[in-house]
Amino acid sequence: MSIGKSGRVVIEIDPELKMALHAVLIKNGLTLKEWFVLAAENYLIDAKQGSLPFDENEHQMKEILK
Repeated sequence: MSIGKSGRVVIEIDPELKMALHAVLIKNGLTLKEWFVLAAENYLIDAKQGSLPFDENEHQMKEILK
């Protein structure tokens, strides 16, 4: 898959997974973009420093998705 210079991310996923994800995100007041940006930022932070059992960023994501 090529990596372009724009800010767009395009992926193809199973339609049922997409529907389920949108349903949970709506319940939590998030858009797919907001969730993706949070998840990507947390992933990059964890990749740089490693994840600890009580990592604040991981805890924030879990709280948002409850």
